[in-house]
Amino acid sequence: MHWALAIPLVVLGVSATALCVALAQAPKAPPPMQTIAGAITEIDFRDLPAKSTFTARDGTKLNYRAYPGNPAKIAVLVHGSSGTSASMHAVAKALQARGWTAYALAMRGHDGTGRYGDIDYAGQLNDDLADFVKTLPAGGEKLLLGFSSGGGFVLQFAGSAEGKLFDRFVLISPQLPAGSPTMRPNAGGWVSIGLPRIIALEVLSRFGIHWFEGLTVLEFAVAPENRTVQTAHYSYRMMRNFGPSADYLGDIKRAPGPVTLLAGNSDELFYADKFANTLKPARPDMKIVILPRLGHMDMAVKPKALEAIAQVVAE
Repeated sequence: MHWALAIPLVVLGVSATALCVALAQAPKAPPPMQTIAGAITEIDFRDLPAKSTFTARDGTKLNYRAYPGNPAKIAVLVHGSSGTSASMHAVAKALQARGWTAYALAMRGHDGTGRYGDIDYAGQLNDDLADFVKTLPAGGEKLLLGFSSGGGFVLQFAGSAEGKLFDRFVLISPQLPAGSPTMRPNAGGWVSIGLPRIIALEVLSRFGIHWFEGLTVLEFAVAPENRTVQTAHYSYRMMRNFGPSADYLGDIKRAPGPVTLLAGNSDELFYADKFANTLKPARPDMKIVILPRLGHMDMAVKPKALEAIAQVVAE
């Protein structure tokens, strides 16, 4: 066979194999994590603000909750994987008590916004956040805060061209990429990863085939009774956008303002004691606060964590 004919056939064979794997290998939902579900029940939602909406560039109405304070001090809050705008209620109230105006976003694909667990393209969440900032008053101080995978997203946003939209960045128990020193296997049982499907979709992407990137590649340990509220799985596109980039060390170097990280030393998903050695060589001036006897979700609900977050933001 002439080599000019062999190459297209090899490409076709590889693509067909990748497609078969992508369609067949879906991750299975892990059992619920009680430490996560239990912590959420500690949030007092009786004073939860009603949802408001803004319009993204594609015309989609996206949700957020507003906590009014000083209009010259604005904090935008990003929830974690499977979360909702209500997930950040306790953090938003702690900042509001210090005089800040806080906005808790519902990221597209969550909280009844857009398609469940999916987006249209990797990078759409960045566009959504940039569109939201355009609705805010000009001037003053703007801070971007993210929890868990939201912290990973804040980190990659800070390193992007749009990072200049914010003056400071706060990462709460942030997710770093799989394989980084801080990641426990399968995030301590929080996530089931469809690795064969991810690899197959990456192969297809290299050949310019993106039709199947809405397939599920992550399943979270969300209790069955909460799956109508929380987003229990992510597509390939969502996974690529909602979290850190592979160049997370470059992102933290490029962040245009101060970066602060807080985590609990009993975090079930990440190795909190490895954040400093992993990140400080790339960003020596970043502040890292590790709080004793606090787990992952504790950082978004426990009074000790909320006080530490509010103190860091007020500095």
